[in-house]
Amino acid sequence: MKKLQLIAFVLTFGVFTLTSCDSKPKEETTTETTTEANAGNTETGTVEEDVLAPGVMNDIIQSIPSPLEVSILIKDLGTDYHKDNLSNPDLVDNYTNNYKKALNLGVYSTDLGYANIYEKNQDALNYLNSVKKLADGLNIGQFFDYTTIKKLTQSNKDLDSLLQLTTQNFEKINTELRKQKREYLSILILTGGWLEANYITSLVFKESNNTELREKIGEQKLVLGQILLVLNVYKNKPNFSGFIADLEELQKVYENVEIVTKKGQSKMEVVNGEIVITDTTETVVNITDSDVQSINSLVASIRNKIISN
Repeated sequence: MKKLQLIAFVLTFGVFTLTSCDSKPKEETTTETTTEANAGNTETGTVEEDVLAPGVMNDIIQSIPSPLEVSILIKDLGTDYHKDNLSNPDLVDNYTNNYKKALNLGVYSTDLGYANIYEKNQDALNYLNSVKKLADGLNIGQFFDYTTIKKLTQSNKDLDSLLQLTTQNFEKINTELRKQKREYLSILILTGGWLEANYITSLVFKESNNTELREKIGEQKLVLGQILLVLNVYKNKPNFSGFIADLEELQKVYENVEIVTKKGQSKMEVVNGEIVITDTTETVVNITDSDVQSINSLVASIRNKIISN
């Protein structure tokens, strides 16, 4: 399955890879009044408008995990479906400003993917409807192929087609938001989905104490650093400073997590008549039970602020 980042809008499927962001944000600072009229929502304020260099968001996208791999791992552990711990799709109308809409679009997208992996078709449909409503509220619903995605979601089988479709949607949406100078919504959607995926992981870890899930929790130290780099570009946007402060508290806890990369030599072997080169580099995550507990507690706290009215 291709390594694609699909955690935005309805980007609920993909296999994640942790990579570094090679590009650095280019900041251009101006002072202007920003007004957004959006389905009855108007936000006006004088802010310093910073702009990310082209390509930076794509690098960040590649560094942020999508929920599919973790969801599959969780299901393979034999753990129960945690419906009661997911965000309530019926609360979608409570999110009235762009900040809340974007974050909860990411949250609902993750929950949609989680429900779909467990083949909970009605729950998946409920989340799909909420995702569509938020996308429409952000004026990006035209890039959302509801009919096709609904069909693919309910089939539970053609994940490759869903991967391709949602990847194309994301590219179109991200391009459009950049044209509108609203690319800051992209990082909010991505971060909301990332937090929800971590929240679900933490719930299952408490139940299973699985070593692989522990490592996944520790690995997010790298992802959080990338997220904060981008969020700080938009720190003068409404609501961003408080959100950044919460994530910086989480980052402080992650300082205790040690991620060590052990370089290995490439190994060449013949598999089914073809020469395959395997990278034997190994990443070791050192994280204590106390740190896991602190991280999970903070993730839950930040996530609850997002989904609250």
